[in-house]
Amino acid sequence: MTKVLFQRARLTPRRPLQSVLIDTDRVAEIGATMGPVDVSEVIDLGGRYLLRGLWDRHVHFDQWAQVAARLDLSVAASALAAAGLVAAHARARQPNLRAPIVGYGFRDALWPDAPDRGLLDSVAEAVPVVLISADLHSAWLNSAALRRFGHAELTAGLLREDAAMQVISEVGKVSDDTADAWCRSASRTAASRGVVGVVDMEKPGPLEAWRRRMAGGDRLLRVAASVWPERLDAAIAGRLHTGDVIAGTSGLLTVGPMKVIIDGSLNTRTAWCHDAYAPPAEGVDEHGMLLVPADELAALMLRARDAGFECAVHAIGDRANAIALDAFAGTGARGSIEHAQLLDDADVIRFAQTSVGASVQPEHALDDRDIADRFWGGRTRRAFAFRALLDAGARLSFGSDAPVAPLDPWLGIAAAVHRSRDARPPWHPEQEITVAEALAASMVPTRRDPALRSGDAADLIVVDGDPFADAPSALRSMPVAATMVGGSWTHRAGI
Repeated sequence: MTKVLFQRARLTPRRPLQSVLIDTDRVAEIGATMGPVDVSEVIDLGGRYLLRGLWDRHVHFDQWAQVAARLDLSVAASALAAAGLVAAHARARQPNLRAPIVGYGFRDALWPDAPDRGLLDSVAEAVPVVLISADLHSAWLNSAALRRFGHAELTAGLLREDAAMQVISEVGKVSDDTADAWCRSASRTAASRGVVGVVDMEKPGPLEAWRRRMAGGDRLLRVAASVWPERLDAAIAGRLHTGDVIAGTSGLLTVGPMKVIIDGSLNTRTAWCHDAYAPPAEGVDEHGMLLVPADELAALMLRARDAGFECAVHAIGDRANAIALDAFAGTGARGSIEHAQLLDDADVIRFAQTSVGASVQPEHALDDRDIADRFWGGRTRRAFAFRALLDAGARLSFGSDAPVAPLDPWLGIAAAVHRSRDARPPWHPEQEITVAEALAASMVPTRRDPALRSGDAADLIVVDGDPFADAPSALRSMPVAATMVGGSWTHRAGI
């Protein structure tokens, strides 16, 4: 049994320094002074902050773990520039290597030119090339890749939504040993940024992968593993429910929500909106794409509810969010809307009225601000409306949607607080929230107060900076000295 006593810990900006006793996996006692106790370690924090650990409530963990092995396209400002990166990569590869070239991270919504299969053919014709958009909702293929993945008839070579996700899944298949090694490395990095848990939204369901990883010793994070509709029947047959703890994982692995995507994304211009895109994406309805009709969504959510599953419904456009809120109200299902990027004013209050969580990704506001100004012009006061949601009484929780944004909660916290990451003025500063609110939205359980309490899980972090006072750039790079999950250290560098 492990007992750790932290002395001179700062829990809030104005509260006196405290002593905090950890007993096994819980915060046993907090007090200004503490009598003699039998502990295995005493740590004097010297006034450093001791906080509840941070969660990322929306990640695609395997996709995030693979990013380092993929060609980085995030700097490409045009299709021509992206093709140039592919050409340089192809020249640098081993001459006889026939494996596909896989790139990730392009954002084409504001490009002056359009992705085209011929452009990729001109720089890499002999091997398949698959370039994945930053939002994971489109993929740009050359002719060899189109033939390989069954889309040879396409002229442009740009796949969207289901077709794109199928290809993304195929190129992401690696051996279990390789995937597990990449994920363990990504877990270590996450722990070093103060992450104690994630909700893994990897399609079609990461439960068995995490069961295997934890059995092999990868126990750095708590993981809630989502279940997608194609795995729902099997989960029900296995008598699983949201919140169930998986045996043999020291309580670290639980069953997450049933995840369903009902519309697309902003960059791909497939988010389902009341107002038309001008211009719309080629070959796509001018209002975007509704991927699951309202009646099918309600039937699916009823089935999930009756089987004991919460629902996590991806909705980005305002029209999609209205449909999702209608489905929650009509079925009585519990859960969250994932992203909730563009909302009607009348729908903001419905999050609180229906007890539906708003699971948002603040860093997306900064990634998408220029695209939103272009394609949601006149509506962006309703985009990424964090202040409005909190003021309406909604339950706000933060994630990254990694790899769409890095798995680093401090980036999201800073984005929500400051609404800018460069020299430009804050984007819609009326939607800024406080550091305390942003920290609380990054913690479990989600509550307005981020401070540690007696009885909380011993999922803790020690930071070397002052998150309540530091400048935006310092907040984004907040140094984490140590991370503890369930009373065990998962990262320890500065104490």
